[in-house]
Amino acid sequence: MASLHLRAFAKINLGLRILGRRADHYHEIRTMYQAISLADEVRIELGSKPGGAVVETDDPGIPSGPENLAYRACEAWRKLRNSRRAVRIRIAKTIPSGSGLGGASSDAAATVFGLERLTGDRLPLVSRLQIGAELGSDVPFFMVGGRALGCGRGEEVYALPDLPLRKCLVIFPSYSQSTREAYAELDSQLTGQAKSRNMYSFGTWPQFPADDWGPAENDFESIVFAKWPELGKLKRQLLRAGAEMASLSGSGTAVFAIFDSARKLVSAQRWVPPQWRSFAVRTLTRADCHGRLIAV
Repeated sequence: MASLHLRAFAKINLGLRILGRRADHYHEIRTMYQAISLADEVRIELGSKPGGAVVETDDPGIPSGPENLAYRACEAWRKLRNSRRAVRIRIAKTIPSGSGLGGASSDAAATVFGLERLTGDRLPLVSRLQIGAELGSDVPFFMVGGRALGCGRGEEVYALPDLPLRKCLVIFPSYSQSTREAYAELDSQLTGQAKSRNMYSFGTWPQFPADDWGPAENDFESIVFAKWPELGKLKRQLLRAGAEMASLSGSGTAVFAIFDSARKLVSAQRWVPPQWRSFAVRTLTRADCHGRLIAV
């Protein structure tokens, strides 16, 4: 049985704006994705005989069947490539579920990359991104990596030049929020339907950091910080501690801060409540994401 061990990197959002609810019931967004070195570990075993897909994780709260994005990614790849070989996927979780860091989506992207490497059957980028878009809004980003603009519901990804590497502190409290819950609460604040899906119609794009690290705007903060004021307080403390940028990531509950030195990051860690999880990581370039994909 051939096997491969991969890293599935997390992401943060350097700004996220909701432009409205679309006719297809999704939301039109503009976001800037950034990969970071926090990662799950995904081991893929490819059998030589026919069989199904099996997913195992070390987190009992994560589904292992069709509700698991890695499982669905495997089945989508097998169908597209007309493969009937048995596949076993083992996921060691580090990226917290419900944090807004994209763990499930990254696991799915790593699964597709792993099956390509094990079989030597590389998909064209267009086909790979199509599989990703069908699985979930964040999956295509993890097939691109680095820093990228996300449009549509997030699945339209446009690679952007990498910024200089930075230290990143990610803090996850003892509670999470599902994407569905977050959008449901946000819907009550939306006043109209989104009209544009053109990448050049950015709308609030100038509020995002384009050429350097800078302030981030995340529309989910008004909801999440109202529900958990301690997260908003933490963001303010991180900024006072010298962070170039601090924000909520995605629609979850994780807060991140970008620092230009390890000293500032270490100093800022004193503001993290002891019962919360924190990760001292760094940003990744696009080359990092692909070059470090295979774990030794």
